[in-house]
Amino acid sequence: MRTVTIVGASLSGLYAARELRAQGFDGRLVIVGEEPHQPYDRPPLSKDFLVGRADESSLALTDADETAGLDAEWLLGVRARGLDARGRTVLLDDGRTVPTDGVVIATGAAARRLPGDGLAGVHTLRTLDDARALRADLARGSRAVVVIGGGFIGAETASSCARLGHTVTVVEAAPLPLLPQLGADMAAVCAALHRRSGVKLVTGTGVAALRGATTVTGIDLSDGRTLPADIVIVGIGAVPNTAWLTGSALVPHDGVLCDDGCVTALPQVVAVGDVARVGGVRAEHWTSATEQPRAAVTNLLAGRTLVTARTVPYFWSDQYDSRIQFTGRHREGDTVHITEGGITEDGLPGESGFLARYEREGRTVAVLGVDRPRAFLRARRELQRERRRDEHPGQGRRTPETAVL
Repeated sequence: MRTVTIVGASLSGLYAARELRAQGFDGRLVIVGEEPHQPYDRPPLSKDFLVGRADESSLALTDADETAGLDAEWLLGVRARGLDARGRTVLLDDGRTVPTDGVVIATGAAARRLPGDGLAGVHTLRTLDDARALRADLARGSRAVVVIGGGFIGAETASSCARLGHTVTVVEAAPLPLLPQLGADMAAVCAALHRRSGVKLVTGTGVAALRGATTVTGIDLSDGRTLPADIVIVGIGAVPNTAWLTGSALVPHDGVLCDDGCVTALPQVVAVGDVARVGGVRAEHWTSATEQPRAAVTNLLAGRTLVTARTVPYFWSDQYDSRIQFTGRHREGDTVHITEGGITEDGLPGESGFLARYEREGRTVAVLGVDRPRAFLRARRELQRERRRDEHPGQGRRTPETAVL
């Protein structure tokens, strides 16, 4: 390959660029980014950046020396609008075309929106520009804030708004926040964290409509109630950025379909990060975005799948001064045991946090840690070792075709 184009100047796009150079690609490297910014770290947007403990310079993922070392052409502030049928040309919104031998799709995902969210005071939180606008709105004095969605982004944003002194209500359609991810027992602990910090939690109902003419004044709930609001933050998930692939040989299905090695139906096109459905799973987590590029680039340069990118899922979230860490895969019906620390009568983490193990058929399949980082790290490593033993019982007799990165 003489030219490789990375579509998406994201975390996963940057890691793909690093891997290309680290794995010996010395040809032309083009990085296309819809946003005008160099790659930046998104997790702080809902936390330290929103409360003013971090500035924009601290979000940067690269410095001048690394940017020079990558020797890439950065095409920022321009959107990709198409990929030709053979995957050999990337079409840009400004009319330019980028002929290429290989493509890394790293376009990520966009915040899911509600009808009528064009009202002033209604925000999503996905990009740096989103965070800038929300931070400016929150700085205008004490406000009534309604967060729609009790997932990780919603919970983290609610935590930050409460820290800033605003009156906060979280609306979650499920009976508990984070119920699908953690199960009922542990989701109840997260609900208790909201309540302890004075955040009102409204569950089991959705949003029927936003109120207001030009500026939001409240929301109508599907159960008939109305909540007043000066600011509404919509945190109801994300949609993978795949519309630009319409007409190409790739047929998106809630993401770009890939094999276990991040390779698409076109061997010269791979996908990584939030946009990639790898082996049937699309994982919107920082660890996936940083781990997948290694396998993806190896396979791209080889022209076929040599290695896979199967990893044990891992994510973390900071809410109300508590660090929540989870690894593995939870299913309804798993048995949950607290093996270290404990939970108080109020349903809150004990003074030293706790570690919980999810078991299925007598085996640990997932681990949750709240304010127990060292114990969680040990448990995560154990789970990873068990996963490797299950996949490679021969221990060392792996061939390149079955290697796991």
